[in-house]
Amino acid sequence: MISNKIKRTAICFSLLATFSCSDSFEEINTNPNGFSEEQLMQDNNHIRSLFAPIFNRFLIIDVTWQYQTQQNLQGDMWSGYMTTPVIFGAFNNHDYALNSGWTSTAWDDGYLNLMGNIRKIGVASKGTADQFYSWSLILKVASMQRLTDMYGPVVYSEYGKTTVPIGYDSQEQVYNQMFKELDIAVADLTARVKSGEEQQFKKTDLSAYKGSYEKWVKYANSLRLRLAMRIAKVSPALAKIEAEKAVNHQLGVMNTNDDVMKIKSPQNLNPIDVISHVWDGLYMGADMESILTGYDDPRIAKYFDKSVQFPDKYVGVRTGIEYPSNTMYNGTSQTGAVARTGENVWMTTAEVYFLRSEGALRGWNMGGDAKTLYELGVKASFEQVGVSGADSYLADNTKMAKDYVDRIASQNSIAAVNKVTVAWDEAASNEIKLQKIITQKWIANFPEGQEAWTEFRRTGYPKLFPISNNKSGGIIDTNLGVRRLPFADSEKALNNGGVQTGIAKLGGPDNGATRLWWDTTGPNF
Repeated sequence: MISNKIKRTAICFSLLATFSCSDSFEEINTNPNGFSEEQLMQDNNHIRSLFAPIFNRFLIIDVTWQYQTQQNLQGDMWSGYMTTPVIFGAFNNHDYALNSGWTSTAWDDGYLNLMGNIRKIGVASKGTADQFYSWSLILKVASMQRLTDMYGPVVYSEYGKTTVPIGYDSQEQVYNQMFKELDIAVADLTARVKSGEEQQFKKTDLSAYKGSYEKWVKYANSLRLRLAMRIAKVSPALAKIEAEKAVNHQLGVMNTNDDVMKIKSPQNLNPIDVISHVWDGLYMGADMESILTGYDDPRIAKYFDKSVQFPDKYVGVRTGIEYPSNTMYNGTSQTGAVARTGENVWMTTAEVYFLRSEGALRGWNMGGDAKTLYELGVKASFEQVGVSGADSYLADNTKMAKDYVDRIASQNSIAAVNKVTVAWDEAASNEIKLQKIITQKWIANFPEGQEAWTEFRRTGYPKLFPISNNKSGGIIDTNLGVRRLPFADSEKALNNGGVQTGIAKLGGPDNGATRLWWDTTGPNF
C-alpha cells in the first residue's frame, strides 16, 4: 500500500558543507573502473560525472517515494492537479496538519544532491572550464528557485561554510543573486555561441537539448522571465528590467516546442505514473475535473484516464476532505498518457508565452501584445501534448468551469469557483485577463504541480476549491491554503542558529501560513 512507501531521509551535518554528502557520494568520488586521477581529469570527466545526479534529482525522477514526499504530497495536491485520498495518520498535508517528515524532503534532497554537486562543479570548473561553470549556474538557479519558493529564506551565500551557524539569505537576496548568476551564465554561453565554439556538453547533457549552448541560453533567459514575473508585485521596477532583458536578449527565450526543457527518466518511468497506477495512490483533482470538463478541453484525454467506476467519465477527487478509507476513491480517474512517456518536463514553451502575455498586460516590452501571446501559449500547449482544435477552443466565450459533483460522497460536492471563459476579452479588466492567462498556464503546466502551486500563491489563480477538513488548528486559513513549507527538521537539529536567522528574515512564524516575500496581499494590479 502507498503508506508503506513513505520513508525518512538520512541526514548528515555536511549537507550544507562545501562537499556535502550525497546519495551517490561513492559513485561520484571513486571510479569503479580504477582509472587514475590523471585519466579522470582528461576531457573534464571529473566535472562531467557530477551532472547526472543533478538531472536525476531535480524532479526526483529516480526514487519514487522521494518524489512523492517532496512534491506529490505538497505542490501537486495544493495546486489542484491531483490528490492522494489516503489516510496516512495524524499528520497529512492534504488536511493542513503538515507532516514535517514530508515537508523536509525537498530541503534535504536539494542540498544533499543538487547544491552539493553544483558546488563541486563550480570548484572544479571555474577559471578552467568556464562553460561547465556557466552550465552549473543555470542548474543552480533552476534548483534553488524551486527551493526558495517553497521555504522562503534559504542557505545561499553562506553555502559551503563548515561551522554552525550557517546563516540564511532572505528571499529577496536570493532572487537578486540568481539574477546575477544568470547574467554570468548567459553572457559566457552566448559568447561561445557567437564564436562557433564546439559544444562541450554533448556527452553529459541528459536533457533534450543534447548539449546545445543556444538552447541552454534560451532556457536561462526563460528562467529569468519566470523569476521576474514572480516578483512583479513586490518589486515591479526590477521585474520589468529583468523580464525585458530575457525576452529581448539576442538569443531570446523558448519559442517553439523544440525548446521545451525535459529529461528522459533513466528507467523510462515517471514517478507520477508509478504512484497512480502501481501504487494505486494518485487521482485527478476535483479542480482539474471542474475546469477541463467545463471547457471540453481535449487535453484531458492526455492528462488522465477515464474512471473505472464511472465508465466514459473523467472523475476527480477533492483534496482535504474526509477519506473514510484508503480505497474509497480508487475507481476515479488516474493519471494518463503524459505521465507514461518517461519524460519529465522542467519548463514548457507554453509557460513562456503565458509569462510574456502577463508581462505585456503589465505594459512591459514582451515582443507582442497580451492577446496574441496568450493564444500562442494555448496553441503551444495543444501542440506539445498532440491534440487539435486550438482555434475553436480559443474562440469559445461561453463555456466555464463546471460544478463539482462527488458521485461517491455527495456532501463533498461544491459549486464551480473559477468562472472565466477561454476566449480573450479585450474589454475585460486586467484581473479577469490575468485569471484567463494563469488558468491556461495552469492547464498547460500539468503535471508540474510545484510551479502551479507557486503561481496560485502569487496570483490567486486559478481559483481552487477550499478543503473541508482543515486540521491545522487555526494556523492555516482554509481559503488561502498553505503558503510555504516550514524549515526542515534536519536544520532545526543541526543548524538551529541558522534557522533563527531564516525566521528573522521570513518576517513571521515558521509555519505553513506565513507568506513569502513575493506573496503579497491585495490585487495583482
